[in-house]
Amino acid sequence: MWVSKPIYESLPYFYLLVGALCLGASMYVNHWHWPTICFAVGLICLVAGMVVYLKRRDYRVNDRRVGQRQDY
Repeated sequence: MWVSKPIYESLPYFYLLVGALCLGASMYVNHWHWPTICFAVGLICLVAGMVVYLKRRDYRVNDRRVGQRQDY
């Protein structure tokens, strides 16, 4: 699936924002099992956002190093 660059670049931040909002909502929602559901979704979104962010950062750092290497 192809998405435009601004959307692609903002996905980790979107995941982190949704995760933080869900964790915050889990403190205030008090009906049925929603606090547990919000907490689980928030935690999953935070972890997913951090994984995507760190994977992209590591790939860009490694790609930059490979581009600078001189093969003699």
